[in-house]
Amino acid sequence: MENLVVTGYAAEGKCLAKHDGKVIFMENAVPGDIVTVRLIKNKKDWAEAQVIRITGYSAERIPPFCKHFGICGGCQWQMLPYEKQLEYKQDQVLQSLKRIGKLELPEIRPILGSERTRLYRNKLEYTFSNRRYLLREELADPQISAIQDAAGFHARGIFDKVVDVDTCYLQDEPTNGIRKEIKQWAIERGVSFYDIQRHEGFLRNVQIRLCRTGDLMVNVVFGYADEPLQTILLRRLRDQFPSITTLLYTINPKWNDSLNGLEPVVFHGEGYVIEKLERFSFKIGPKSFFQTNTAQAERLYQVVRTFAALQGTETVYDLYCGTGSIGIFLSDQTKKLVGIELIPEAIADAKENALLNEVHHAAFFAGDVTTICDDAFFKTHGRPDLIISDPPRAGMSDKLVAKLLEIAAEKIVYVSCNPATQARDLHLLSEKYQISAVQPVDMFPHTLHIENVVALFLKH
Repeated sequence: MENLVVTGYAAEGKCLAKHDGKVIFMENAVPGDIVTVRLIKNKKDWAEAQVIRITGYSAERIPPFCKHFGICGGCQWQMLPYEKQLEYKQDQVLQSLKRIGKLELPEIRPILGSERTRLYRNKLEYTFSNRRYLLREELADPQISAIQDAAGFHARGIFDKVVDVDTCYLQDEPTNGIRKEIKQWAIERGVSFYDIQRHEGFLRNVQIRLCRTGDLMVNVVFGYADEPLQTILLRRLRDQFPSITTLLYTINPKWNDSLNGLEPVVFHGEGYVIEKLERFSFKIGPKSFFQTNTAQAERLYQVVRTFAALQGTETVYDLYCGTGSIGIFLSDQTKKLVGIELIPEAIADAKENALLNEVHHAAFFAGDVTTICDDAFFKTHGRPDLIISDPPRAGMSDKLVAKLLEIAAEKIVYVSCNPATQARDLHLLSEKYQISAVQPVDMFPHTLHIENVVALFLKH
């Protein structure tokens, strides 16, 4: 199809155009572009397409600031002014809640944008690979081989090749310096980079977490143990980057990059870092979950606190509590805090964080809410006046939604990183609950991701 005019954005950042009443969804375009596309999926009322050519460029386009834009998969919207990104994200929240949730809505509050649109992440993970992703112009050159050592991010949708990153603008220095130092050291010594297809190679990943407190944690992940080689690299990093406050290594013989079931080993420092949100401190280890945009996490939690409107007499249940950060952030205004999370290691972190902040009226439990929250549990810990739910992208299970309807707390504050699944769950909760406030928050500038907070109250 030729000369389609891109008219807007849909879910997950896909653009759309219309042709003879059919909606055409596509990626790698901007509203206002005129495009030629090839259909890859064709249904009666809609189709999916690949953009073959852009024959007219939108007036909204701006030059991306990163030379790896469009390749590494980390940022999708650098070609849009940040104000436009926020506009489209706000509209996506509205459309999801209306079309999927079919909900009665108050006026949605203006999205809270991030003051920093670059260098905003506190955590990044780089991959070392013996296969480099080749640019389109490189593919035609027989002198250029993909069998090259690379350090960076996986190309979008490609599991076995890595974009060799020069400068990443998502995290402040020394993130690029550390990655380049490791890469240079490995090439100088002839150290093998990981081969994901053959599942072999010494150097796999490096995880870097930089906190606003100044704490800096680096965890180097090796494919197998070689103590002399590990020690040489780790000493070099410690000496070259004195700002590293804790340096660890992990041996990962698994086929995937997850640290589940693995034990990071401390080489230097305490083995953890401390991050702060307002007056609250959080101890973060190499396997801990913590929001990756610290400044926006603080604003997100402030929204939750405002929506909760606590008086200091309430019992609050924090579901999917992770390391306890939201509940602890609200703890000054709660009579009792109960956190529930499936992952036992996260609950261990939550208990430590409660002690660190002298929150003595909190209790944390590992397990499934639908089985934990029975009459005996309520008799011991009290029924919740407020429930906070912050599920993963898949949203809440039908069993959990049914459980929330059964518990019938006076208020729910639902934090979501996926407005579509949130809308689905809110539709089910509307059996007993009314929405009182909606606040989108942008945690990840230049990406498609949106965080959204919804306050609900029990109908009487």
